[in-house]
Amino acid sequence: MKIYKLERRQFVPITIDQAWNFFSSPKNLKKITPDYLGFEITSEEQDEMYAGMIITYIVKPLLGIPLRWMTEIKHVQEPNFFVDEQRVGPYKIWHHEHHFKEVDGGVDMKDIIHYAMPLGILGRIAHSIQVKKQLNQIFDYRITAINKEFGLNIKA
Repeated sequence: MKIYKLERRQFVPITIDQAWNFFSSPKNLKKITPDYLGFEITSEEQDEMYAGMIITYIVKPLLGIPLRWMTEIKHVQEPNFFVDEQRVGPYKIWHHEHHFKEVDGGVDMKDIIHYAMPLGILGRIAHSIQVKKQLNQIFDYRITAINKEFGLNIKA
């Protein structure tokens, strides 16, 4: 099984508490997800993130076909990091680390995603043709959306 890694880093001139409050709230995921993915949270809204929390949603990454996705928040260390892992969804493995580090003038945010495709060789082909490109586009969009959310005029 081939494990892929995607890593992104972004500086945002906000406090670490502002970063944590925004990114630890599942309701803000829609704000940083491209509209074409048809992202919709289907689980009950929670006030505060905690280890063991389950979030369910629907995404439409290919031809508008809805896919159900379930993630579990595995680790939480407020306000420095949290980890979500897919329980049900399109990947064989999805492990997403969200790191927040207070630095001069703001917060350094880092996403580290380890993932694997299902379907063996067919999954690896799909990754090279579409999935890798689409994930990069989604995370490029997030950089721009985060800058917009916090009043910055910087594009990815």
